[in-house]
Amino acid sequence: MKTWSRLFALVLLTLAAGQLSAQSEPLKVGITPVPPFVVEAESGEWEGISVDLWREVADGIGRDYTLVPLSFRDLLAQVESGDIDVAVGALTMTAEREVKFDFTHPFFQTGLSIAVPPAPEQGLWASLRALISWQFVSVIIALGALLLGVGFVLWLFERKRNPEQFGGDPIKGIGASFWWAAVTMTTVGYGDKAPVSFAGRAVALAWMFAGLIMVASFTAAITSSLTVSNLQHQIQGPEDLISANVATIAGTASEAYLRDERIRHQLYPDLTAAMLSVANGETDAVVYDRALMQYRNLQLGKKRLTLLPDIFQQQLYGFALPAGSEIRGPVSERVLAVTETASWEDTIRRYLGRK
Repeated sequence: MKTWSRLFALVLLTLAAGQLSAQSEPLKVGITPVPPFVVEAESGEWEGISVDLWREVADGIGRDYTLVPLSFRDLLAQVESGDIDVAVGALTMTAEREVKFDFTHPFFQTGLSIAVPPAPEQGLWASLRALISWQFVSVIIALGALLLGVGFVLWLFERKRNPEQFGGDPIKGIGASFWWAAVTMTTVGYGDKAPVSFAGRAVALAWMFAGLIMVASFTAAITSSLTVSNLQHQIQGPEDLISANVATIAGTASEAYLRDERIRHQLYPDLTAAMLSVANGETDAVVYDRALMQYRNLQLGKKRLTLLPDIFQQQLYGFALPAGSEIRGPVSERVLAVTETASWEDTIRRYLGRK
């Protein structure tokens, strides 16, 4: 009887020692770069919303850990196989993933959002600044050079046959021809000057038709510009995207949403390129995860976009653990405890700015 008691006690001690040994081993924590949730600083240290949260969780449960950088695909595969103990990043909680591994309580709620160009300034000063822009001045210079050229040709034909209207010294004659070319192009046609020679009338006829085409083209360009500008600033929510050209990232939930909704879109290799396409006028809006756009938007400087307040296709982020992990309960409890504190809101604001 004593022998069996000793054997039983030995088994219990072995199991307890094994459990203590397992608990003393550092946890292997898989991470993958996804700013602002996981960011590699210039010093080589890892930081971000998820990393900062994990550090507080690990302190709370009293466990040491080792950060293991992985690609996103390897991160999911290794948490499923149990090669890592916790996956930390911006992992969306889905039913498909829940079958393969377990999640903690969610620590961040996000979703898709829309970023558009900032609304243009209103008022007299904004209008004056538009008029003195280099694009506007360059068009005026080119138009003035064309009018001067047409006026000069007309003056060559009319200076002797029509000295009353286009005669005198060259400066006076060319000035009169320049005036005639301007009023003819704009179809104002005061009638105070008119060519009388055959060659002059031929130039006048050609210039009348050319003037009509130029005025029509100029009007169309202005109308098109105003239409695009109005379209950009009339986007107030997902229902307005149907008539817009939208930028997004290939292989993401945002691309799937745009494809399912049959919204015209262009794909870009990364979020910065997509947002710059909107800032540069190549596209009308960008659709992507709101938190990630908030972070990137802070880095765009003068090309910063306006994020619309609506969030759709909502998603929840959580830490992932192998199925049946014994630390899921303590980790989840600590996640809830940290995310209910005021310091958690400070962490969010530090990386994403004020909402």
